[in-house]
Amino acid sequence: MSKLTKNQKAVLAKFDKNQVYSLNEACALLKEITYTQFDASVEITTNLGVDPRKANQMIRGVVTLPNGTGKVTRVLVLCTPDKENEAKEAGADYVGLDEYITKIKEGWTDVDVIICTPSVMAKVGQIGRILGPRGLMPNPKTGTVTMEVGNAVKEVKAGKIDFKVDKTGIVHAAIGKASFTPEQIAENARTFVSAVLKLKPQTLKGTYLKSATICTTMSPAVKLDIKGLTSVE
Repeated sequence: MSKLTKNQKAVLAKFDKNQVYSLNEACALLKEITYTQFDASVEITTNLGVDPRKANQMIRGVVTLPNGTGKVTRVLVLCTPDKENEAKEAGADYVGLDEYITKIKEGWTDVDVIICTPSVMAKVGQIGRILGPRGLMPNPKTGTVTMEVGNAVKEVKAGKIDFKVDKTGIVHAAIGKASFTPEQIAENARTFVSAVLKLKPQTLKGTYLKSATICTTMSPAVKLDIKGLTSVE
């Protein structure tokens, strides 16, 4: 067994991995147990009592975090020429169509979000096998297939994220940065959890939100008090 580093020992002195913390306590604790030299991401994980194999229990949604994500989101808009100025004025990093579809076919995927208009979906479908596994495929349900490309770009830049339950019933999302104040982290977390709670299937029997944790990129996961979280509804 490797020896603990000085920072690891300091974390263990402040943190009990078996204890359940309120959201406010956990967000304050994150500031004390994060020792990275870079601005680590803050991530929240919720374990849901759903069966994603059932269509009516496939949890997927979007939410705009009140304090943003803390990261620069690179946005590509695939559209016809009549929509290009709207996308550029809204702050899109890349705007075009055929040239970017060709680049993506050649292996370029240096973007975080792709937005497109409905009229170009047939062309975008050609690169679905590339975009899908990377979570980049535009989808009407997440607002990334729309005629209102300007509004969509602004929302993404302001902190709009999409989330989806995985095959094990876990929903995971990055909701900020370690440099945020504990209050900002907590507000983003409450907004995210509230969005997840609102998607509870009406036919679900049993516990919906089974557990939740919050952590930074290289910190231990802090267990959250479920009773306090469910009160955000």
